[in-house]
Amino acid sequence: MTTKRLLLFSLLLFLVAACDREPSERPKAQDSTQKCGAAPLVIRLEGGDWGYPSPFAHYPRGPGGFKMALIFDSLLERDEKGLIPWLAEDYTIQENGLVYRFKIRKNVRWQDGKPLTPEDVAFSFKYADRHAATWSYIHESVQEVSADGDTVMVRLKEPLALMLDSLGRTRIIPKHIWEKVERPKEFTTPEATIGCGPYLLTEYSKEHGTYRFQANKDYWGPKPRIDSIEFVPVSEPILAYENGELDMIAVTPDLLPRFTADPANKIVRNPAFWGYRLLLNQKDLELLRDVRVRRALVYAINRSELVEKIERGAGVPGSLGILPPDHIMAVGDIRQYPFDPAAARTLLEEAGLHATGGEALRLLPSGEKVSMELLCSGQEVRMAELLRQWLAEVGIEITIRSVDGKTRDDRVRRQAYQLAIIGHGGWGGDAGYLVSHLVGDVFTQDASPSASGTAGLVNPELLGLLVQQNVEVDPEKRRQLIGEIQRKAAELVPEIPLYYTAGRTMYRPAKYDGWINMFDHHSLQHSKLSYLERTGPAAIRR
Repeated sequence: MTTKRLLLFSLLLFLVAACDREPSERPKAQDSTQKCGAAPLVIRLEGGDWGYPSPFAHYPRGPGGFKMALIFDSLLERDEKGLIPWLAEDYTIQENGLVYRFKIRKNVRWQDGKPLTPEDVAFSFKYADRHAATWSYIHESVQEVSADGDTVMVRLKEPLALMLDSLGRTRIIPKHIWEKVERPKEFTTPEATIGCGPYLLTEYSKEHGTYRFQANKDYWGPKPRIDSIEFVPVSEPILAYENGELDMIAVTPDLLPRFTADPANKIVRNPAFWGYRLLLNQKDLELLRDVRVRRALVYAINRSELVEKIERGAGVPGSLGILPPDHIMAVGDIRQYPFDPAAARTLLEEAGLHATGGEALRLLPSGEKVSMELLCSGQEVRMAELLRQWLAEVGIEITIRSVDGKTRDDRVRRQAYQLAIIGHGGWGGDAGYLVSHLVGDVFTQDASPSASGTAGLVNPELLGLLVQQNVEVDPEKRRQLIGEIQRKAAELVPEIPLYYTAGRTMYRPAKYDGWINMFDHHSLQHSKLSYLERTGPAAIRR
């Protein structure tokens, strides 16, 4: 062999050996989706503290839960069309919705190398059901859980229509780590973030609101397409995006002309599944128990103008049927409330309120002024100011109380308010959330803010419909019940959905263009599937 050929042969052997090294010898930022020698793909997103990303210590709002889901898998996952198998290869529903059987995938390992077993799955359900003061979708719903071979059986106390979704999204945790943990919220050691998901937590700072997730090269499922996901705090997201410090941002309508002409940017309209609502505490404020007063509030508030002034048109006015128009179960034949201050005044007079000489409304016969405190947080103050102006026009005095977001959420959960503005996602989820919006009294103080709703509403017909839909497992019959509930809600006005945002998200497709929206959610970056392979032999198929 000539010297030149010998050198070439040696070089080829070196390159083959480099690509065939054991995983532990490879650079940490490289996973099996990267070609040998390719630069690691790092995506940087806007940061902020959303709690420690364990299933029980994260802050129960969207950004916290979806960060946690990068580490912890569940039995089912969500794509653009609906629920898909994940840790469960298959499932069956038996005994009219009382029993669920899940066939668990084999050859799945925890991030510490130990195998995931059906016993882990059964333990996860029992643990989530047992801890009332934690983030759980299934608390007090399960009667029995057992593992037999590769199958896990869950028997409910009663049929629940949304239980497939609730069981399917419950995070599966390793029994060998959690079985001795009695206070899951306080368990924030590194072991608390050992899951079986596609990413590992490698950095978290509560003080700075930073997170770093690294691709799990040994992930059982679709391979991660992104090596590192970093959440970094920035003061000016637009400037950070222009400087290449962020790879995705929300872009407001007034800034669209600045970016649409540049083909390097891709701008996507979000589904209207994030919104604001005005809560009415009927339990503590007797005045609000009169449906005429609640309807008057709707007529007095210009929801279309809220969209224009607050969101610059990037939104949809709230529906009094609660479900947004984009929801798969939304109906259109409900009572409508156009902006009509005159109609509001008429209803208030019918309710026994009066005003003279342009003064504030007074109660009859006591003469007490009609005034209410409006609780809000952050950017909701602008909304509150507009509501105060509109309600003043019909004689209702409003005092605005602005607090930080966590304080507002806590007071809403404890029903320590008269009126409150609260914004959250989840509006595209299973229509079973109508129960939490319409009968807020039934939820614990530790529930997500999106599961906090009406306080004090008493209406046997509406309650009856809510109970029926909650146990109806026939999809078509349940859809009909959900339609009736929306129509009844629009008549009763238990709360006032102000509007749903339909903002826009911008990113650079040349760097990464694998983003997707889940069928029931508004954020591209919240979808686990946005970071994983969607084609090829390792991809999960419907």
